[in-house]
Amino acid sequence: MLYTNYERQVEQHLRGAFDVAWNSPLAWLQAEAAARAAGRTARAIAMRDTDQDLRSLLVVRSASAIRALEDLRGKTIGVGAGDSPQATLIPLQHLAERGLEAGRDFRVQRFDVLVGKHGDHVGGERDAARALMAGEVDAACMIDGNHLVFTNEGTLPRGATRVLDATALYDHCNFTVLDGAPERAVARLQELLLGMRYEDPAVRPLLDLEGLKAWRPARTSGYALLERACARTGELASFVQRVTRARRS
Repeated sequence: MLYTNYERQVEQHLRGAFDVAWNSPLAWLQAEAAARAAGRTARAIAMRDTDQDLRSLLVVRSASAIRALEDLRGKTIGVGAGDSPQATLIPLQHLAERGLEAGRDFRVQRFDVLVGKHGDHVGGERDAARALMAGEVDAACMIDGNHLVFTNEGTLPRGATRVLDATALYDHCNFTVLDGAPERAVARLQELLLGMRYEDPAVRPLLDLEGLKAWRPARTSGYALLERACARTGELASFVQRVTRARRS
């Protein structure tokens, strides 16, 4: 079942429309929080190897006078969509934990491309990178993998930018199930995923399509930074309230 946005997907998962969800990191936290509020439990069963130990970067132009985070005071930072963990929520939380608050110490220019998809489309990040090169923002936030992509494709010409700072490591997407899902089927799905081997010629094209070499057992410790960001902005609380109202109606 295909959903156009994660919020709708999480809501329908709670209503029992399907058994397993492929969730963004924010959608995982939303599902977990909404399930807990309903007296239920959510658990993650698998994630890609490429979903683990990621980080976001604050990038500036090479010729910029910005040399330290303190130099961002009074400047404009380009971020992705407002619901993007990797290009907005996590980097802004990183700055807040270092004493720099958006709106107080620096301006934020958001590039709200396809809000509801939690930044998975990368469009907002690419627009922020373009704005950086055009001199419209003083720094831009992006996940480390996309920094490499933008450099290779020429959006960020080689040598034209440098990394000012990086966030702590965090994790990305996972397969999520709720209590009540058919346990034998879920266990079989997990067994099949974890049993896939990149060396298997029948499996390799499928793994290449998803950009991974192996599926890993899911872990949730890598969402702590995003969870702190959501606590600071009230993102999860407002989502749970919306879902609770919708369920009661």
